This record gives sequence, structure tokens and C-alpha cells, in this order.
Amino acid sequence: MFTVLDRISWPGHPDKPNEDICGVSGDWAWVIDTSIFPGTKPVMPAKSDATWLARFADERLSNLAPQAQDGAALLRHVMEEACTAYRAIAPAERHDDFVTWPLGAMTLVRRRGDLLDAWTFGDTTAYVRRPDGTVVTLGDAPGLRDAESSMAAELMRQAGSRPTAILDEPVFLAWLGERRERQRKSGIPAALLSFNPDAVDRLRHETAPCEDGTVILLASDGFSALVDLYGAMDAEAVMEAALTFGLEPLVKLAREIETERDPDGRLYPRFKASDDTTAILLRA
Repeated sequence: MFTVLDRISWPGHPDKPNEDICGVSGDWAWVIDTSIFPGTKPVMPAKSDATWLARFADERLSNLAPQAQDGAALLRHVMEEACTAYRAIAPAERHDDFVTWPLGAMTLVRRRGDLLDAWTFGDTTAYVRRPDGTVVTLGDAPGLRDAESSMAAELMRQAGSRPTAILDEPVFLAWLGERRERQRKSGIPAALLSFNPDAVDRLRHETAPCEDGTVILLASDGFSALVDLYGAMDAEAVMEAALTFGLEPLVKLAREIETERDPDGRLYPRFKASDDTTAILLRA
């Protein structure tokens, strides 16, 4: 059973809903980072359908994980339930409209004896610190971050914009809309938490040693930016700082970089001035 050492979840902007969430249940834990196409009108009972999806998945994982044996099967079940709940409320024209669906990156971990299983969708990250101090990073975030940052730089250049405004620029909306439309037409489920349970076939599954005393940090990309975008510290330093000072100073450091050192996104091109920032620190 995991022991929670610390947890934090801050919205990227105080006037916008937080579309991240994290949780733990017995030998299972997760971090979820959802989003939705800008300007999409919510149809579910929350300020954002992305927030609704994050909360729904968190609640169902909390209830179902203790009896689960496999992460992929667990997520398939949760996504099937999410699809049913969404279709019960959403208008028919939204049922299969992938472009307007909320989508989520997530990392789900389970301790199995002296082994940690990690299932990942998208750009959330698991940092695993063994008792000897070595740290392993699990997930696709570093590679996905490089591609996203390069695209953000190009679109901001084309629009003459900055992270505080790029999400409203026609060039960004056209690029994002075309990407989602290509995903829809491909017939291949996006490797994301969504309303298509077949996406679980594209989960990334990894394992790492997990002896007693192992520390796991699950992070959304708003938190892991300290490592894979801002380069403020490496994974080992993040884990050491989290254990020594807690998670809040690290989130404050990210905000200081975003608002004071690089508000224009010139040093660190990105699509948001500050993203929702969520992390949970666990000891096995």
C-alpha cells in the first residue's frame, strides 16, 4: 500500500477550471491531465467537460482499483463507463464527435511485490527513486515535449503571439483542428483517456523495481516542465527537493519561471503561460 507523502494540484490560471487530478487507492495511484478543444461548450455537469472527465475517472479508479489485477483492463472499464455516462447527457451530435471530446493524458501505477507497473497515455510522467538514490523516468513526456515546444515556437512566430494569447489565434485553432480531424479520419484511437475504450490497446506499459522505501512522483506536464522544458533541474534533483521541501516550492518555481523569467515564451516556447500543475509523491 502506498503512503502519500505530499500532493498538489494548481490550476494554470485562477479564472479557469483545473483539468488535472491525482489519486491513490491501496497499491494503485494515478495522475490525469485532461484538455478540450478551446471554446467547446460544456455539456456535462462541470465548468469544463475535461474537468468532468478527470473527476469521473478519478472517482471510478478510486472505487475499482483495489479489486483490479491489470491496468489496461481497469482503464478500459473506466473508459466504457465514461462513454456511457457522457452519452446519457450529451446531445446526439456530440456522441461521436471526437473533435469536441475531452481527452486526457494519464499515468497509472500499481505496486506488485517488488515491481512497479506503469501504464501511460500521453505526456504525464512517473519518476521512480530507488532506496539507493537512483531515479528512473517512465513515460513518453520528454520526446513529446520537444515536438510540442517546437510547434509552439513555430505557431507563435506565425501569429506574432505569446503563450498568454496563442490558444485564441486562428493559426493555432486551425492546426489543432486539423490534427484532431486527422486522428478521427485515421480510424485509429488516439492514445489518450477518452470515450473510445479501444485506446487502451495503445497504452505504454513499463516496469521498474519497487522495493520497500521506493519513492514515486507522478506528475502532469505542468509539473514535469521543470525537468523536460525549463531544465531547472534533473529528475534526481526534483525528487530530492520534493522529499526535502515538499511539492509546493517546486510548483512556485515553475510559476516564477513562467511569469517572471519567460512570460513571452521565447526561452521556453509553450502553448500556455502556465499549465495546470499536479503531482503526487508516494512511498512504497
